[in-house]
Amino acid sequence: MEKSGHISAFEPKDLLIGAMLRIPAQAIHHKIIQKLNAAGFNDLSLPHIAVLQYPGPDGVRPGMLAERAGMSKQAMNQLLRSLEGMGYLVRRDAIDGGRARVVRLTKRGNSAFTRIIEILREIEIEWSTELGPKEFAQLKKLLHRVWQSNLVKSPGGPDYFAR
Repeated sequence: MEKSGHISAFEPKDLLIGAMLRIPAQAIHHKIIQKLNAAGFNDLSLPHIAVLQYPGPDGVRPGMLAERAGMSKQAMNQLLRSLEGMGYLVRRDAIDGGRARVVRLTKRGNSAFTRIIEILREIEIEWSTELGPKEFAQLKKLLHRVWQSNLVKSPGGPDYFAR
């Protein structure tokens, strides 16, 4: 199926939508980490994307981050401990009291997250150049339509992918 990293001998109609969305997403994640490492955030690795992905972890409870990433609370807390130990975030008591905790980005965490947004904008320019501006705009329009539809609604409720 793959030859030199490219899908070969398949027509778009033969490829499943999950793979067509997953493969580009994985390539984006790898590029984000590569460029973050080159920018001096060399302690970040691919698993950290689960925490740092859009819309970001700032002000979010660890349990919600785990739901967004599709992982257990224990696995998410392990990633949060790692990022906390490297100085990217802290966990604080939630304002509404109780035992709830929320994640807060540190200055270093905000710098990394800002760089992620810049990298994503660079990737959009690359994709637009590769696909052509018209086709890239159409791709974004269609993905936005899917994003707003019932196709991606989650059992986590309407705020599942939001802050």
